[in-house]
Amino acid sequence: WRTRPPLEDSRLVGKDQPPRMNPGQSVIWPRAEIAPRALYRLAVVRSEEMNIAAKYRQASLYVGDLHADVTEDLLFKKFSTVGPVLSIRICRDLVTRRSLGYAYVNFLQLADAQKALDTMNFDLIKGKSIRLMWSQRDAYLRKSGIGNVFIKNLDKSIDNKTLYEHFSAFGKILSSKVMSDDQGSRGYAFVHFQNQIAADRAIEEMNGALLKDCRLFVGRFKNRKDREAELQNKANEFTNVYIKNFGDDMDDERLKEVFSKYGKTLSVKVMRDSSGKSKGFGFVSFDSHEAAKKAVEEMNGKDINGQLLFVGRAQKKAERQAELKQMFEQLKRERFRREFSSFGSISRVKVMQEEGRSKGFGLICFSSPEEATKAMTEMNGRILGSKPLNIALAQKP
Repeated sequence: WRTRPPLEDSRLVGKDQPPRMNPGQSVIWPRAEIAPRALYRLAVVRSEEMNIAAKYRQASLYVGDLHADVTEDLLFKKFSTVGPVLSIRICRDLVTRRSLGYAYVNFLQLADAQKALDTMNFDLIKGKSIRLMWSQRDAYLRKSGIGNVFIKNLDKSIDNKTLYEHFSAFGKILSSKVMSDDQGSRGYAFVHFQNQIAADRAIEEMNGALLKDCRLFVGRFKNRKDREAELQNKANEFTNVYIKNFGDDMDDERLKEVFSKYGKTLSVKVMRDSSGKSKGFGFVSFDSHEAAKKAVEEMNGKDINGQLLFVGRAQKKAERQAELKQMFEQLKRERFRREFSSFGSISRVKVMQEEGRSKGFGLICFSSPEEATKAMTEMNGRILGSKPLNIALAQKP
């Protein structure tokens, strides 16, 4: 096609006017009739817009552990002292509009966001220490576990600032948090480093180290799926057996006599109280999984002196608690499904959790919007258990 100088004020070349069109008729211009300079300008404008958007994303900070009474105005006054602030958003409950305890602050300049992170992290606002980190929109980085470290056996006095100060020596920290409840620290925390090298260094040097007279466990973070798989693998290869519901006359020697026919025993113990009286349960440790499994299969439910024994795999406290939590969550889901099933067909019920604990809200998916609206209208405010329900249509992120 014949080239000609592009027009400064038009994206059309070869023809100065579009063809005449009848009402309702449309026309598609050939790609060859768009001026090259116009295409270049479109590309430059789009590129500049994308660069600006990326720049603002990079200059965004997450502000956590906020007091419930903190407002956007209060945050603006604080953070604008380091540089121009584009926007501030405190995340709130969809129904009650109460603060969820965290916010996002978007700066105009990346350097200002960095200065705020360096100088304001752990500052007090309304008596609470705030926690700053870069806003991380990369879901893969958050969930992959790369650079993420789990710490437990922390002294109750260790707070977020102390944790950060001890672990920042190993590399740049993206986020860190001591888990807590209404009674204070729960004794464990998470530190997310920028890379796995820093995380491995922290594990190597801090695992087994003393901090406030407490010996730390520091290891790689494992997501719930991996933890459950690990527990299941251990359960499938158990060697320790738990026995209960036997009489007061059962002692270590007799218990060993009863169970040693299934295989070599490493240890046998009947649990007793401070006075030496049997508590009615005990443990047997075998040298192989096969022996332990056979003992459970043959002895569980067996009558000894008129009492039916319970014999099963010995579980650690964490495993028992995990099973109880799973059972309670299942009961919650079943109750929600039962309470809401009269409004229509339910495809999914999910109680939202964080670190194995309920976050206090959930999702119920109906087969149609009409059913969901009816459920919301009739169930909002109704008492379920001991608390009134707050129900709203779920908003897509």
